[in-house]
Amino acid sequence: MKDGKRFVRILKESQWGDVSEIWVDRETGVNYFLQSYGNVGCGLTPLLDREGKPVITEIFDEE
Repeated sequence: MKDGKRFVRILKESQWGDVSEIWVDRETGVNYFLQSYGNVGCGLTPLLDREGKPVITEIFDEE
């Protein structure tokens, strides 16, 4: 990790103040889904495939 950041956001969608994001842990490749609802709150969970296993994405550090 050249910049020292462990997590990288790969997707952000927003509508009416609600935000959905997917973050990837650079060390493990595990994808996490983040949903926030304005000032009400938010939730974070691992993103799973059909078999219930974590979705893995390989992130390459830019040199």
